[in-house]
Amino acid sequence: MDIITIDKQGEKVRLDAIPTVPPEKTDKNEAKRELDVLGEELFDLQDLLWGARMNSVLIVLQGRDTAGKDGTIKHVAGYLNPRGVSVASFGVPSEEEREHDFLWRIHQRTPRKGELAIFNRSHYEDVLVVRVQGLAPESLWRERYGHIRDFEEMLAEHGTIILKFFLHISREEQEQRLLDREKEPRKAWKINAGDWEDREHWDDYTRAYEEVLERTSTKKAPWTIVPADAKWYRNLVVARALLEALRPYRKSWQERLDEVGTRKKAELEAWRKGR
Repeated sequence: MDIITIDKQGEKVRLDAIPTVPPEKTDKNEAKRELDVLGEELFDLQDLLWGARMNSVLIVLQGRDTAGKDGTIKHVAGYLNPRGVSVASFGVPSEEEREHDFLWRIHQRTPRKGELAIFNRSHYEDVLVVRVQGLAPESLWRERYGHIRDFEEMLAEHGTIILKFFLHISREEQEQRLLDREKEPRKAWKINAGDWEDREHWDDYTRAYEEVLERTSTKKAPWTIVPADAKWYRNLVVARALLEALRPYRKSWQERLDEVGTRKKAELEAWRKGR
C-alpha cells in the first residue's frame, strides 16, 4: 500500500493532492481477511506489551467530522484485549481544564507502561479548532506546535510508542455520510448542525491540518495520512501501521518475559523447598 507517513518537520503537505480512496484493484473482501489475520497478531503483541511493561502505546486519531474515528476504534481496537486499552475523547475544555495549560488534561490520559491509549481527537484540537474558530490569538496557538513536539518527545523518551493518524476524507464523502445520518434512525443522534457549519470552513481546516502535519511530524511521533473514504480500507491501513510499529519490539518484550518467567520459577522452587 502506498501510504504517506511523514516523520520529519518541514515537508510540505498538500492534502488536495493526496487520495482519499483505496488504490485501484484493492479488493474489499481480501482486505477484510487480511485485517482478521493482522488482528490475531495485534492481540499477541499487545499481550507481550502488557506483560513486559517496558513500553506504552499512544494512538492519536484526528480527522474531520465523519472521517471515522469511532469506527476505527471499534474495528481495530476490537482485536485487542480491553484490559489494557483506554480511549479518551477530548471535547470542549471544562472550567477546570481551562484554568491549566492546554496539555494538562492530555497528560493525565497518556498510557502507563504496558497499556495502549487511543485519543479520539487530542491536543491537536488546540491548533485546529482553536485556530479556525478564532478561540485564541495566533501568537498563542502558534507557540503550541513547539510545545506539542516537546511533549511528544518527552513521552517517547519514557518508552511511549506514538502513532498519529489523520483520517483523510473527501468533501463529497463527508456530505454523504452527514446526509445518511438524517436518513437512518440509529444514527440520528449524531446529527449536529455544527458539522454542517464546519464544512463552510473546509479550506481553513485544510490549511490548519496541513500545517499540523508539516510542523509536528517527527521520527518519534510520525503522522500517517489514511485514505478514509472506504471504511474497510481505513481500518486496514491503521492496523498495518500499528503492527509495523510494534513488531520491532517483539524480541525485547519476549526476552523480558523469559527473564521474569525464569525468576518466578526459581522463587516457586525455593518456596517448595522451604515448606
